[in-house]
Amino acid sequence: MRTYLHYVEHHPEEVVLAAVVEPDDFRRDSVARQFGLSDAVCFRTYEDFFAADVEADAVVVCTPENAHYEPCMAAISKGYHILLEKPIAQTMEQCCEIAEAARRKGVLVCLCHVLRYFPAYRKIKQIIDSGDLGQIISISHTEGVGIDRNTHSYVRGQMNREKESNPMLLAKCCHDLDFFYWITGSRCRRVSSYGSLRWFREENAPKGSAHRCVDCKVEGTCPYSAINLYWRRHEWISNFDVPEGKTIDDVILDELHHGRFGRCVYHCDNDVVDHQCLIMELENEITISMTMDIFTENDVRTTHIKLTEGEIHCDESHVSVRHFRSRRRDNYDFSRQMAQPHHGGADLMMIADFIHLLQHEQTGDIPLVSEAIESHRVCFEAEKFRVSPMLK
Repeated sequence: MRTYLHYVEHHPEEVVLAAVVEPDDFRRDSVARQFGLSDAVCFRTYEDFFAADVEADAVVVCTPENAHYEPCMAAISKGYHILLEKPIAQTMEQCCEIAEAARRKGVLVCLCHVLRYFPAYRKIKQIIDSGDLGQIISISHTEGVGIDRNTHSYVRGQMNREKESNPMLLAKCCHDLDFFYWITGSRCRRVSSYGSLRWFREENAPKGSAHRCVDCKVEGTCPYSAINLYWRRHEWISNFDVPEGKTIDDVILDELHHGRFGRCVYHCDNDVVDHQCLIMELENEITISMTMDIFTENDVRTTHIKLTEGEIHCDESHVSVRHFRSRRRDNYDFSRQMAQPHHGGADLMMIADFIHLLQHEQTGDIPLVSEAIESHRVCFEAEKFRVSPMLK
């Protein structure tokens, strides 16, 4: 939500915040003060918001990942256009229902597939569309989730259980699958997937471990220590709210002693995978291999695209292009852009595209839900394969 509010704050000539819906009193009151909202347009629940018939052109649905379907369907029924955080919904059936309801109502539902706005990926799209390197044959792609992100979000955090959230593939990699569809223009016809919760389980806990890092005898050597991540390094704390009269250190200490983020990674209630791979074959015969890596410090994606007349390497910040015949190499450096907030400005470009689409009927790269469904379809089918019985 902070990213959307940043855009609203800096572009008052384009967009005005009409209302806020937030069950947390501290966060809701903070937004109200920042934008001068009256109590009449500040709501604790989306049911209250929709019942109030607030005059607005569009809503942003950024509820928790397991709570997109109902507010999205309610917004459609009220005739609001929608900017929808990923994933669309928790089942393929719900995704299709949202797309069909939007079509019948004549409203736009756009999905936040932000990789389309990363400068490096936009360059890749430009190179492929130019035809200079011929046709894509295969893609090798790694999603480096990173050990800190994983322990924060998918072991200790609120996205650590499939039933209460989503399969990790859908939660983390539907962006990547949309990127494949965006640059190839082809749907997937076959997919296989393998992975499991291999390591972050109670039976792997080292001797002397405790349910909380503050009570642990081996915390000083544990690479997954919450004390080290949050207290010593002060990393991954941006989502910790600091109430009036408190400091961030007060909040961190409370989390370590009482909150979900102070728990031992081996003694949590997580059930999502900690490693997974996919093999895809598209309708145009392109093959794709994708690996979701957790046990790495590299919280970046790497991509290698093999084409008939050259190849492309990318690590989110750099793009290297090799031409087979001329042996020419072209290198593009986007590291300065990617050092900027909001994914190097990609989030803000995406929001701008959505607003311009509503205001001027301009087309951009932001996908409508009917297009974004393809990435979700692959995720759901891959999960079916992953959990299917093993060969005897």
